[in-house]
Amino acid sequence: MRAYEVTAHDAPPRLTDRPLPAPGPGEVAVEIAACGLNFADLLMCAGKYQDTPPLPFVLGLEAAGTVTAAGPDTTLAPGTRVAIYAGQGGLAEAGVFAEARCTVLPETISFETAAAFQIAYGTSHLALTQRARLAPGETLVVLGAAGGVGLTAVEIGARMGARVIAVARGLEKLAVAKAAGAAEVLDAETPDLKAALKDLGGADVVYDAVGGALGTAGFGALRPGGRFLVIGFAGGEQPELKLNHALVKNLEIHGLYWGGYLKLDPAALRRSMQELFALAADGSLKPHISATFPLDQVEEALEMLRTRRSTGKIVVTMR
Repeated sequence: MRAYEVTAHDAPPRLTDRPLPAPGPGEVAVEIAACGLNFADLLMCAGKYQDTPPLPFVLGLEAAGTVTAAGPDTTLAPGTRVAIYAGQGGLAEAGVFAEARCTVLPETISFETAAAFQIAYGTSHLALTQRARLAPGETLVVLGAAGGVGLTAVEIGARMGARVIAVARGLEKLAVAKAAGAAEVLDAETPDLKAALKDLGGADVVYDAVGGALGTAGFGALRPGGRFLVIGFAGGEQPELKLNHALVKNLEIHGLYWGGYLKLDPAALRRSMQELFALAADGSLKPHISATFPLDQVEEALEMLRTRRSTGKIVVTMR
């Protein structure tokens, strides 16, 4: 099988031919049809992600495909369509994964949709429901609102009955966020973003997938009793969160690492995924895939992600 392998953190990954091992106890072999890209893939290449596997490893956190063989102590039969939160190994024509990391796919969900779905929607769903406890009528500010996770926060927040203010860079990205359910949009290059957010009434919840100055501005626009969600640092820097403001305004700061729920609360993660896939199956959620690339062009796909030229998700297909 062909696979996109990281062999050193100071050298670019490369397509290699690797043998496919037989699945062991609790494992299944999967013919991979599609893999969704994530900002974490770029961090893994550089060895900077919190869950970077030991070298060498195959890149690709989330994928979808068809079970081809099953090891002992498994329940998934060959031929079953699955989505996989692999953590690694998704950017390959095939792989062996723990059955516990596989979710059976409804027939109405394509492999491309499933590959773009789990991390982005799972992150936003758990962040907004479990951590922020977002309520109908509250104001949700989403920073990086046209990105892979940000766009799902707009969609889920609007579905939960919140008034969503989307912050993204450029008219095209703002239009995508508006179409996903944002009531208001602001350009990320607004000179005084904090003041602009306050002029719109401030925020009950800020969803920050960018960090840096945007995150600092969003934190400053929180109303008393507000909640700040630390989702990621796509902008390359952490925000400056003034803890004396958190004290005086009774603010809450929540980190959300979706993959960490596999250990923190796996039951909550499974319930969330089941609910989200049911909504996708009936058309209530519509993942936005801005570009698809074949495996031969994975470097171009990662460069599009690196330069933040995409909206929603980028998907790599295997054939």
